[in-house]
Amino acid sequence: MVQTAPYGQWDSILTAERVSAAATAISDLRSTPAGLLWLERRPQDQGRVVLVSEQQDLLIPPYSARSRVNEYGGGAYWCHGDQIYIVNDADQGIYRLSRQQPIPQPLYQAANSRFADGCVHPVSRCLVCVQEQHLEQGATQQQLVAITPTGDLTPLVYGAGFYAAPRFSPSGQTLVWLQWSPPAMPWDSCELWGATVTADGTLGLPYRIAGGATEAVQQPQWQGETLYYVSDRSGWWNLYRYREGVHEPVWQAPYDAGMPPWVFGQSTYALVNAETAVLTYSDRGLWRLALVSLKDGSWQTLACPYTEIHALIPETAEQIAFIGSSPQAPPQVIRFHLQHQQWLPLPSQEPSLPKEWLSQPEVVEFPSSEGAIAYGFFYPPCNPEYAAPAGILPPLIVKSHGGPTVASGTGLDLRTQFWTSRGFAVLDVNYGGSTGYGRAYRDRLRGQWGVVDVADCVAGAQFLVAQGRVDGQRLAIRGSSAGGFTTLCALTFTNVFRVGASYYGVADLIAIVQDTHAFEAHYFDSLIAPYPERADLYRQRSPLYHTDRLTCPVIFFQGLKDTVVPPAQAEQMVAALQDKGIPVEYYTFATEGHGFRHASTIEATLIAELAFYQRFLL
Repeated sequence: MVQTAPYGQWDSILTAERVSAAATAISDLRSTPAGLLWLERRPQDQGRVVLVSEQQDLLIPPYSARSRVNEYGGGAYWCHGDQIYIVNDADQGIYRLSRQQPIPQPLYQAANSRFADGCVHPVSRCLVCVQEQHLEQGATQQQLVAITPTGDLTPLVYGAGFYAAPRFSPSGQTLVWLQWSPPAMPWDSCELWGATVTADGTLGLPYRIAGGATEAVQQPQWQGETLYYVSDRSGWWNLYRYREGVHEPVWQAPYDAGMPPWVFGQSTYALVNAETAVLTYSDRGLWRLALVSLKDGSWQTLACPYTEIHALIPETAEQIAFIGSSPQAPPQVIRFHLQHQQWLPLPSQEPSLPKEWLSQPEVVEFPSSEGAIAYGFFYPPCNPEYAAPAGILPPLIVKSHGGPTVASGTGLDLRTQFWTSRGFAVLDVNYGGSTGYGRAYRDRLRGQWGVVDVADCVAGAQFLVAQGRVDGQRLAIRGSSAGGFTTLCALTFTNVFRVGASYYGVADLIAIVQDTHAFEAHYFDSLIAPYPERADLYRQRSPLYHTDRLTCPVIFFQGLKDTVVPPAQAEQMVAALQDKGIPVEYYTFATEGHGFRHASTIEATLIAELAFYQRFLL
């Protein structure tokens, strides 16, 4: 029997414990002769990242496959034949193992060095990867290095600020890689370079293949001796080919088939055979799969049941694999056979939730500032056991994603369903600057961080109020990291929201820009303006310097090991609000860094945030 109760007060089978149990993150899918491999980050195991095969775990405790290059990592393992190379989290050293020898053996380790994104020469078995050296006074230096099977290291390529994606051609005669230098971020400007590999393993004179000041290249892959890559030279991340000195467009469409390279090793296309590729592209934030002819560029969209797709790889000449999710299914490893048109998900250990409990996202487009159109996903309240009193509209939680140069998707996220199953509506905003909508949409945020993102979050909430979908007097906003900055700006500089939640959010831009890590050291140049030349603008956009304008309750969550957004940011905001007598709560977690990985933390934050909303929003 359906009960009647106010929105936000519904009981739900989706407990905080159930959410944390389903928070395993899957990444870095690889194909090997013995089957598929991937990584799982497990909150129940204190966030340890485990290498997994289709049959069993391959990485024994306490080893954890996690690179910390650029702080965000990725590309923490690579394979050649039966050999697997991993970067171990604790010491950032390179280890090797195999199914026959599962105990990791050290290959190379150096003090103050980190490694990522390797490949192995097909003949010499020498590996090439990115090395990041941490020098005195916080300086870092990156280069491509070669490491022999006996553990000898030789620098190969250096001089640029950052490197990624070294890839040997199948013959081993050519090495290509990506590089970029400050102040550019890799989604603003990134170049593809190459060099001939000589008989003694050294490189010939490097040459630039593609990319430039206004072009961001990513994901070089080989099909035979022909090189493919993704570029946004048309304004969209599309697929190109380079052979015999000539660049050719392969897949041209007004869609993004690329993702912002915050981490190493991403793949949005698979070269299945000499005639066929499969790629994934974003259609208003929904990811589609397309079958592409490499001969004439013709393509067709497949009837794919998954709307969020990552790690797309070829497995055989007729089969691909990827990590896929949908509004009804959590991320899982999927096989797809091209000829049989069959979707074959691998068995998952994730607990399932009855579909009648799942709120289905609606794509929304809404007008925002200066005539722009912004995007998001709206999740209405959904609970088969409850209904609200007649004539009452639900409270709304606006989610501002982190990054900010990323995007939210529609794969099943039980953290969102935690709210909708209790009677909250949720709007997940892909504000200007989000990826997946073309370069022009990304560039809306250039110089406008703290302005455009806030305007779009406000416009999205007001759009739903005008549509009669939510209660305009009960609006909340939440976000983490960069999304926490957007949240604090919206609470400080507008009067639209009644309450907010900041997860390790930026409050003082000046402090961040003076003490950020190398990868993001010049990110703020494009998001705001060069510093210190425009220190006035940094102060103007920082919520910490305008707490006199913040008048609503805020809850803060902070990891005490966070080096990206240090605890001082939250602590100063909390102290300022306490001095004003504004209701504020502050929760710290001693073992967490930037991004919460432990199950107990995930549970505690959800419980505290819910109680906060029930006290100050409902």
